[in-house]
Amino acid sequence: MPDNDPVTDARPDPVRHVLVLPDRDAAEEVAEALSERFGVPEEPHLVRDALAGEDDAEDAQWLVVVEDPAGALDPAALDAFASEYEGWLEAE
Repeated sequence: MPDNDPVTDARPDPVRHVLVLPDRDAAEEVAEALSERFGVPEEPHLVRDALAGEDDAEDAQWLVVVEDPAGALDPAALDAFASEYEGWLEAE
């Protein structure tokens, strides 16, 4: 009886990218522009991220969470895009 080859799934693991932006306006602009610029099919999630020990909304960063189930988005391109809005791609 021949040996069976292991079953493999050729799809890449899904990826979640987190862009950190300085304020809500920038985060909303980035979220809107992602589909035009990168063809992101799902609407990104906006999350307020208060800095440690700060309750004031002025001290909050905003996160744009982008689901990338196919692993197709280029992290360097996302980081460069976020930097246009004074933000960055959070390293995992």
